[in-house]
Amino acid sequence: MNVIIIEDEKPAARLLSRKLEKLNITVSQMLHSVEESMKWFAENPQPDLIFLDIQLSDGLSFEIFEKFEIKSAVIFTTAYDEYALRAFKLNSVDYLLKPIDQTELEKAVQKYKERTQNKSLDLNWVKSMLTSATQEYKERFTVKIGQQIKIVNVSDIECFFSENKGTYLHTLEGRDYLIDSNLEQLESELNPKEFFRVSRKFIVSLKAIKEIQVHSNSRLKLILHSYKADEIIVSRERVSDFKNWIG
Repeated sequence: MNVIIIEDEKPAARLLSRKLEKLNITVSQMLHSVEESMKWFAENPQPDLIFLDIQLSDGLSFEIFEKFEIKSAVIFTTAYDEYALRAFKLNSVDYLLKPIDQTELEKAVQKYKERTQNKSLDLNWVKSMLTSATQEYKERFTVKIGQQIKIVNVSDIECFFSENKGTYLHTLEGRDYLIDSNLEQLESELNPKEFFRVSRKFIVSLKAIKEIQVHSNSRLKLILHSYKADEIIVSRERVSDFKNWIG
């Protein structure tokens, strides 16, 4: 396995290299700036795996991806979590916050190995993407408010959630309405390009996601524009499909 480290702080790069040696991984190259990295990629074949810091001394490492089509797997190593959404849109395996914990590093490497051993996508996810072009999905819901019936367009919905054995939709305006469907039924009624079930409790709209944060145990935390009642956590087993979904 050909592995490189891109990190502007040389002591940090050496420390990461020693941590990887404990996992029987030898680093073939350490690069320390955007400029040096661009020159290296122009002259060398791409590695299998890159450990990549984001804020380098001469800019953001995302500049490398703007110039080169990087096909290598990437594990981000950074002290900042605000770049998580942009990072996950690249070919990223994991996003490790400094100081890097040995156990978390080992989990990230194992995740990379599992991905390379099984490159096939989840068949259910692929099926949903293939059928979305022809299948008709719900465009609106009707909800009862006292003696009145209100129509809520799907485009105005931020998320669906289950609570106390009931299922609710939450609108962009910050209102909650009880509906008859459960989350399992909603999964087949909603367009999978626009909505994703992130856990047993939540289905979220793509356009409603304001921020994605790295959470514990390789999970992700979503911040929506108006929903604040409870934490929305992407369960660990759904993270990979979620990253494919956000594209």
